[in-house]
Amino acid sequence: MQVFIDYLQNYIELTKEEASLVSSNIKSRNYLKGQYIVQAGDVCRYQTFIVSGITRTFYLDDNGNEHIITFGIENWWNGDMMSFINQSPADFNIQCLENTQVIQIAYHNIENLFLKVPKMERFFRIIIQSAYANTQKRIIRNYSMNAKERYHLFCEEYPQIVQRVPQYMIASYLGITKEFLSQIRNQSKS
Repeated sequence: MQVFIDYLQNYIELTKEEASLVSSNIKSRNYLKGQYIVQAGDVCRYQTFIVSGITRTFYLDDNGNEHIITFGIENWWNGDMMSFINQSPADFNIQCLENTQVIQIAYHNIENLFLKVPKMERFFRIIIQSAYANTQKRIIRNYSMNAKERYHLFCEEYPQIVQRVPQYMIASYLGITKEFLSQIRNQSKS
């Protein structure tokens, strides 16, 4: 729990009483490699902060093809935001790629914290704004950069992910086939 409180303190200053209130509204949970935090069709009941481990958020198209939307690593948040906000069925699956320890905040607990610790509302605004800006940046890159450029940029920005996930998942995230990614990697080695 202290890791999470320390993380929050990077964004907002909490008094001991506020930190105690936050701690009483969160829970720690461990998932095994391969377990799902959320499955498409279920309601996303928690916003999830990753303490250790790695996750992938993906959806399956009508042909059964996986499309990875994001990865999540230490000190990142994960969840199906639309499902969480509306408490409606999730579009995405969130699966652990390693044994993963998380801190989770239930929907009703976040609402409770917003009322009792208004700083938490500011914290989540900052986090959501950052996530939205990063999503826009990714969209621009997908339109303005070729696959090779996107792959090299991904490797530069997220070396800790490149080392921990299979190449076919990176290909899915980049929107290319694993064969094309293999060609890019082979060209880069030459």
